[in-house]
Amino acid sequence: MTILIKALSEQIYNEIRQRLLSGELPVNSAIRQDALAKELGVSKIPLREAFGRLERDGLLISITNRGFFVPPMSADEAEEVYALRLKVEPDAVARASKLASQEDRRQALEAFLAMDKVDLRDCVASGEIHRAFHMALVHPSRNRITIQFVERLHAVAERYVNKHLEPTGRSKRARREHMEMLDAWSEGRSKVVRTMMHDHISSTLTDLREQFKIEKAT
Repeated sequence: MTILIKALSEQIYNEIRQRLLSGELPVNSAIRQDALAKELGVSKIPLREAFGRLERDGLLISITNRGFFVPPMSADEAEEVYALRLKVEPDAVARASKLASQEDRRQALEAFLAMDKVDLRDCVASGEIHRAFHMALVHPSRNRITIQFVERLHAVAERYVNKHLEPTGRSKRARREHMEMLDAWSEGRSKVVRTMMHDHISSTLTDLREQFKIEKAT
């Protein structure tokens, strides 16, 4: 019974996460848990478990006596998330590049190639594959807490990654940067890949700042 509940909770988590990332659930509005549970044909127990995970991912917020809400994306949150990534991810990737095994390199290459196959209009799949590539460059660092922290940051950043890739040409630039980082990482050029990752994250943040500025002005 416990296994079935966990499997159901995972399905609910994935379904709601997809709706959040696609923008189907409106921001700043309380999610009607009764209606959602009825629509999905489930009880509130696995639904609340999924909500808890999504809150830890930064995709939902809970307000006492008011329920769960979809938080809007904001320039302030982007600044915080990407500043933290800049402090941790470049060093983690540099360390991983020195420790990566042949199998680690193979998995990183597979993660990179998977990005070419995904439909960018599928924001959920493209976000997951983007995260998988970045994590493939971090995992060989063998620093468990750092790995978990970076993965947490990527979960929160996923909506911002999708937003950043909306303008034409961004996906091609991202692919080029990813390919160059993978090459340096696979060759164990730790200092080079540290700089590349720092520049990659910084340029994304710069673009997001401009996008938020334009949206605020319109």
